[in-house]
Amino acid sequence: MEQISSLQNPRIKHLVALEQKSSERRKEGLFVVEGQRELDHCIHAHYEVDTIYLCKQIAGSDYVPPQGRIIEVTPQVYAKIAYRATTEGVVATLRSRSLTLSDLHLSENPLVVVLEGVEKPGNLGAVLRTADASGVDAVIVCDPLTDLYNPNLIRSSIGAIFTVPCVACTSEECIDFFKQRGIQILTAQLQDSELYYDIDMRRPTAIVMGTEATGLTPIWRQAADAHIRIPMLGQLDSLNVSVSAAILMYEGVRQKQS
Repeated sequence: MEQISSLQNPRIKHLVALEQKSSERRKEGLFVVEGQRELDHCIHAHYEVDTIYLCKQIAGSDYVPPQGRIIEVTPQVYAKIAYRATTEGVVATLRSRSLTLSDLHLSENPLVVVLEGVEKPGNLGAVLRTADASGVDAVIVCDPLTDLYNPNLIRSSIGAIFTVPCVACTSEECIDFFKQRGIQILTAQLQDSELYYDIDMRRPTAIVMGTEATGLTPIWRQAADAHIRIPMLGQLDSLNVSVSAAILMYEGVRQKQS
């Protein structure tokens, strides 16, 4: 097993660059995952492992890494490559892949979540966690402002980016995809909207949400079959997008199971 003890090792510098720069991830076709659970999710989702960086002192003697190229690193080196405060002694690089709309295999009565222009990796990660928990068919990110392999997104999703089909595309492509498949489009917005629980979600449904600051662009408002809102009974007029998405996802689940 190869061992690295120097912070200046070219492999370590390359790994840090992959963590910090989306341009480097795109160029190399690699992304970084930290943690035993997250790595297991990747392998279960059939991602190809490139290299595993293992700190035995942290991972423990009982941990058996997946087969592949394994490099043992010292605790000092691991502290440089780890981006989480709580850690498990495993960082890996894996081959990235990009799903397209045509790759999605939706159920007969799908529930899909669409996020337009969501910028914060933490928000998208939180939405993916709820999408996994509620069993939605897919999460579609339109006109994305964040990298789907951003380490902060992977961390905040606790690996749900690998358990929920997630596609990045344009809004135009997404709307056409829904129209061709008879999936109703429900846009979350305050203007000209109905309360979400008064809308029938028992049929194939896409819930579309925009940013907290600017909401959805006109193309979605015009394409919508209905506009929905969550009642706001206090003095503020918006919820965090991940909280709103959770409320609407579980309403869709409730209706489909009723």
